[in-house]
Amino acid sequence: MNPEEASKVKLSENIILADADYIDYVAFQLSVQFERMIGRRIPKADLSQWAVDIALDGGLRADGKSHETQVVLVHEKQNPKLDNFTPSLYDTELSGQAFKDDKLGEFLINAYAVGDVVSKDDYLLDTVNMVLGHDEVKRLMIIPNGEQGSIYEELAGALREAPEDKHITLFAMQPMPGGNFRQEILGYSLMNALGIKSDELNPQQ
Repeated sequence: MNPEEASKVKLSENIILADADYIDYVAFQLSVQFERMIGRRIPKADLSQWAVDIALDGGLRADGKSHETQVVLVHEKQNPKLDNFTPSLYDTELSGQAFKDDKLGEFLINAYAVGDVVSKDDYLLDTVNMVLGHDEVKRLMIIPNGEQGSIYEELAGALREAPEDKHITLFAMQPMPGGNFRQEILGYSLMNALGIKSDELNPQQ
């Protein structure tokens, strides 16, 4: 589905838009780093826990209402799965699936392969521009690969004209130049999804 087709689809009030190859890469890097640091094997990241953590970092709260959040995973066509998350297979385990969080409501997951006609960064940018025109979307959480190329700067430019009533959060591994959006550190949600506890990082003397 391209952004033109997506514009005809009803969107959720909350949307998580992620470069799936990038979050997979960061999860691997964190696993290697923390296995050495805390001296135990790190399991694969729990994708549903990660999505809930991203929603929380993006400002979604349990307020007694039934929330719906769409999770859009954009990946290169040659990568059929996430190597460092569970569940992992885009076509059979992730796309078209859903899960319910007791506090935040339902999460709907879809994965989109790109690379033949449009690049992943262009897809992310086109989707953000499309979402900005949908009044029903109130909260947008974006996880680009800000470490390569110019996608972060392009997103910041696109968000400059974002409506004031949209709550937009960009995630990166380190603080980036600001803009008309909130910023959060991606590593915190991934560490939690990987099962890394704060007391393991700060053992009592």
